[in-house]
Amino acid sequence: MNRVIIYFMGLSLTGIAEQLKNNNKKVQLIYAFNGVGKTRLSREFKELVNPKHSEEEDNSPIKFLYYNAFTEDLFVWDNDLDGDENRKIIIQPNNFTNLAFGFLKEQGQDGNIANHFKHYTHSSITPKINDDFSEVTFSILRGGDDSINNIKISKGEESNFVWCIFYSLIEQIVEVLNIADANDRSTNDFDHLEYIFIDDPVTSLDENHLIELAVDLAQLIKNSKSEVKFIITTHNPLFYNVLYNELDLKNGYMLELQDDNTYKLTEKKGDSNKCFSYHLFLIQTIKKAIDSNNVQKYHFILLRNLYEKTANFLGYPKWSELLPDDKKLYYNRIIQFTSHSTLSNEIVAEPTEPEKQTVKFLLNHLINNKYYKESSK
Repeated sequence: MNRVIIYFMGLSLTGIAEQLKNNNKKVQLIYAFNGVGKTRLSREFKELVNPKHSEEEDNSPIKFLYYNAFTEDLFVWDNDLDGDENRKIIIQPNNFTNLAFGFLKEQGQDGNIANHFKHYTHSSITPKINDDFSEVTFSILRGGDDSINNIKISKGEESNFVWCIFYSLIEQIVEVLNIADANDRSTNDFDHLEYIFIDDPVTSLDENHLIELAVDLAQLIKNSKSEVKFIITTHNPLFYNVLYNELDLKNGYMLELQDDNTYKLTEKKGDSNKCFSYHLFLIQTIKKAIDSNNVQKYHFILLRNLYEKTANFLGYPKWSELLPDDKKLYYNRIIQFTSHSTLSNEIVAEPTEPEKQTVKFLLNHLINNKYYKESSK
């Protein structure tokens, strides 16, 4: 039977941060609604691990890195209102931007920022960072005279660009720290790093890229062999759910703001979907795609997720046991679209019309028979 355990009640955000630090876990995944205090929690946690007074010391070691709304605030648009031509993002210099760009350039990996940006947006937009890392311009490169320079990108694309800077940074840090002997590392700047705190990097991604980002982030965390610990907060149920499953976590948390303005952190064990009504969320998402005839590959991922969570909650050892009579046929069809090798590339073709009908049939099968009715009790 699933258990819900209330650990911390009536605490300040500082108290919640202290409890998270005392947990001493490799990964802690936290769900919270917007406005509850995820960003403030990241700041409180930073003060515990790396207070401002120590941060200001020139030779103080790097113990803490975080991504949150403050990270995005370091990137400000200059829209060239007079000429309306030279639009660019001005990068506000601080410890993070100096560290990120300097380290990536030193490692010869600064080009990864543009690669990640284009990967997650599937966009022809190419960012260009100037040599002293003070500004960024964006262009659509089409060859010849058809290229469009100095365009202004959307707020969502901008957020994704900033995330790609941070992701490129921690990707290289993980690789460096995976070298056990500090004397063999290309840099010792991160030898004392204790925590990486990530707050909602997915505010503007579509579901397909959101799943892809979650899978990639989970794989990066699993690749980390050092003592660095990760705390991830999000308001997005799908992002939470993909991370929870990809990381094979045994528990997650839900952060809540109470009526007296104190905070409660609830530990969720067992079926994370049941805790956050993910069954309903996934069903609504798949139904919407079916109704608009817009079923894509990632909807097979969501369908499989729904079957897995329902089977787990009901105690079935294999989710395939919930499939209709010709279980092997339907199992193979779902596996074709959801194997890990196809989560983040284009190896498998887009679903055909009969395959889209398979999604509808399997969803209705789960909803209309005893399995889902049992799990909804």
